[in-house]
Amino acid sequence: MPASRNPKLKTGCRHALPSMLRPAMLIHADFLLENAIARELYHRWAAPWPIVDYHCHLPPEDIAGDRCFANATRIWLEGDHYKWRAMRSNGVAERLCTGDAPDREKFDAWAATVPKCLRNPLYHWTHLELNRPFGINDRLLSPATAPAIWEAMNAQLARPEFSARGIMRQMRVAVVCTTDDPVDDLAHHQRIARERFAVQVRPTWRPDKGMAIDDPAGFNAWIAKLEAVSGTSCASIDGYLAATKLRHDFFHANGCRLSDHGLDTVYADSYGAREIAAIYAKVRAGTAPTPEESARFKSFMLHEWALMDHAKGWVMQLHIGAQRNNNRRLFRTLGPDKGFDSIGDANYAAPLARFLDRLDDTNQLTKTILYNLNPRDNEVIGTMIGNFQDGSVPGKVQFGSGWWFLDQLDGMRKQIDALSNLGLLSRFVGMVTDSRSFMSYPRHEYFRRVLCNLIGRDVENGELPDDDSLLGPLVRNICYHNAVQYLNLPGGIVASARNGPGKRSGRRNPSSTAA
Repeated sequence: MPASRNPKLKTGCRHALPSMLRPAMLIHADFLLENAIARELYHRWAAPWPIVDYHCHLPPEDIAGDRCFANATRIWLEGDHYKWRAMRSNGVAERLCTGDAPDREKFDAWAATVPKCLRNPLYHWTHLELNRPFGINDRLLSPATAPAIWEAMNAQLARPEFSARGIMRQMRVAVVCTTDDPVDDLAHHQRIARERFAVQVRPTWRPDKGMAIDDPAGFNAWIAKLEAVSGTSCASIDGYLAATKLRHDFFHANGCRLSDHGLDTVYADSYGAREIAAIYAKVRAGTAPTPEESARFKSFMLHEWALMDHAKGWVMQLHIGAQRNNNRRLFRTLGPDKGFDSIGDANYAAPLARFLDRLDDTNQLTKTILYNLNPRDNEVIGTMIGNFQDGSVPGKVQFGSGWWFLDQLDGMRKQIDALSNLGLLSRFVGMVTDSRSFMSYPRHEYFRRVLCNLIGRDVENGELPDDDSLLGPLVRNICYHNAVQYLNLPGGIVASARNGPGKRSGRRNPSSTAA
């Protein structure tokens, strides 16, 4: 009987570690890997490959300027709404989250919150982030350990290897696609490209403000910026479309190959050209549209931008289902993206089908990734993608990875299970950080460990064959190669990766063939 089949030899279980090491070493080489098969898949087929992070919110200016972080708070807590939500739930005052409290006090407030985060994904993420890139895995963050961890992190942040670019190199990042407003001049991206930084840093077209007509004042202020950067009058809807087309062309010329849309729901209402022109004129005059007018205008713009994506061969991403800025008092005080968003409950199966079908009907549906925020919609997305695969590209329409509130153990497992049951897991383009933090790259490691453990568990249960020639390429492709082939970036992807799998971890499978 192979060791992986013998319950007495499951060396990946928690009791395999000496008891004296368990409390401090939450993160170790075999973290989350429950059996020998999972361990081999991870260490040999997943871990060696670089990171392709094709959707994130990293500030391009930090990469262009190779930002050096003054201390642990600046790199770890600045802009992290996940941590702020947990701190507020722990009774921490806002001044210690987003306010003007000293950095050390904010760090100590986070350290006091971490022990209260047991079974929250933040507990895992925190210690993964301490482990990589900081190499701190011999202690758990708490008020007692905070002083030593603060000093250890700060000492390393003073080294060149821990600048923004240094961390990306350490974490072996191959590609990063940021999230950029169409009115951005992309000067930071241009600087990064000129300096030939080893990591590809590409912009992503995120035109959400371009259909946010429910706030006429905000929309018109954005239009003024669009007119300035495009040199085009947006007095009419035709002028507005022409201006956005010019910016779409500009983004393409600067390396953009993906769009992204943050949607509360999917818009696919019927509309007429005259009606859209009238709605646009009404909003430009400062009058708010009716809900019906708003939905029709958004349906029109979403379709027009999708046509632009198809014409250039871009990948279109739809992030569906966030209910944003729920706390009006704190939104007025702090602004957006401060941790007051949640999962929405819109029913969008029918409009999503109409949106995709209308594009497909004219053979103008580009490669598309659909992300849902409400886990109840996993099977909706899992079945929807199968309707619009046309044989031109493997996995042309993708079920995106667990996103935002779902990029944790349960969310990842459910997304993988739904995709496996209803589509082809083997064609999945894998994980993204969706993060504003340079400390979030271990989320790719987290995903890879979850994936390998699920497959290892299936093999041990007799549900998948114990064959490296099948399992190894499956893992490798999901972690790296599928995304590389799907994105099809100009010049390809050059990264410091092995040309094949890593060394064997000790499990032998006589029936397997060389990969």
